[in-house]
Amino acid sequence: MLELIDIHTFYGPVETLKGVTFEVRQGEVVCLIGNNGAGKSTALMTISGIMRPAAGDIFFEGVSIKGVSPHRILRMGISQVPEGRRIFPKLTVRENLEMGAYSGRGNAASLLEKVYTLFPVLKERHKQAGGTLSGGEQQMLAIGRALMSSPKLLLLDEPSLGLAPIVTSKIFRTIREINREGVTVLLVEQNARAALKLSERGYVLENGSVSLHGRGEDLLNNELVRKAYLGE
Repeated sequence: MLELIDIHTFYGPVETLKGVTFEVRQGEVVCLIGNNGAGKSTALMTISGIMRPAAGDIFFEGVSIKGVSPHRILRMGISQVPEGRRIFPKLTVRENLEMGAYSGRGNAASLLEKVYTLFPVLKERHKQAGGTLSGGEQQMLAIGRALMSSPKLLLLDEPSLGLAPIVTSKIFRTIREINREGVTVLLVEQNARAALKLSERGYVLENGSVSLHGRGEDLLNNELVRKAYLGE
């Protein structure tokens, strides 16, 4: 479904992605793990068109999306949940969700009901301002807003950041449920253990390059990964 080939992306004068190559197959959950500054978020922003690669190419369903604008990439079926959620704090929960439907992909009313089924608390609080929700509820709102565009591929950037363990577990169960309903997922996550348990395959980014890749289960048992990212 998605293929990055020898991608080089710069943040100002700094090369943050240095020849990154990886793929995501339809129906998978794939994770990117690595330390802060490894290039994980840059990879997602490059895929979604927010940052443009200086070299290399990106293919989505066989079509190059290098240099394509973010709104066109969204309409092609790629939706991103950014790090930090970035909801609209003064808009209601329902208004936040409706903002996610502007691309016109799918039936907004039907999609809204699906989001409410996935996150019942959002239906309970649909008139409440987004900024008054708890951190976990805001993360649910950010994911729900992304789902309102009826994505084929969902990019998740640090969905567990700042959340209590019990809330993190709920978010990860929901990601699995979203995937089971047919949405392919590319996940960036500092919680390497949870990410690898959830994912069919994973890639380890170090200093802007892929240093390891394999099945999630195999990476969980890899000695280097265990020492560097699992605290063992």
